[in-house]
Amino acid sequence: MKTIATLSLLLISMAAQAETPQQIRQIYVTEAAIQQAGFTAAAKRGEAFYHQRFGINDKMPVCTSCHTDDPLKSGQHAVTGKAIKPLAVAANGERFSDPAKVEKWFGRNCKEVIGRACTPAEKADFVAYMSEVR
Repeated sequence: MKTIATLSLLLISMAAQAETPQQIRQIYVTEAAIQQAGFTAAAKRGEAFYHQRFGINDKMPVCTSCHTDDPLKSGQHAVTGKAIKPLAVAANGERFSDPAKVEKWFGRNCKEVIGRACTPAEKADFVAYMSEVR
């Protein structure tokens, strides 16, 4: 129990200092490793997740419903029509640089698209893909 509390404090500290996609990905890798020993983020899994059809929401059954098949391009919210800047770090240097914003959008989008919270492993893979896509 003491180990979990210590690890939680470490993760909170890491999140407060995270400013780059790599640092944010590492936070999720560390969280995922608690559940799955030896976990490492994989951009290929992140890409598959990005294109996976969940079908929970008819208007947004997949991430690409709003973000397009190419994360290097701008998208448009499927319901509101609001413009969305590219998800890929190569096209939008602001992506995955603020831990609070990252958590906010994972929280909102995961619920809307897949019908549940994303796991730390899914988040790590997703950030890995968005960091590596060119």
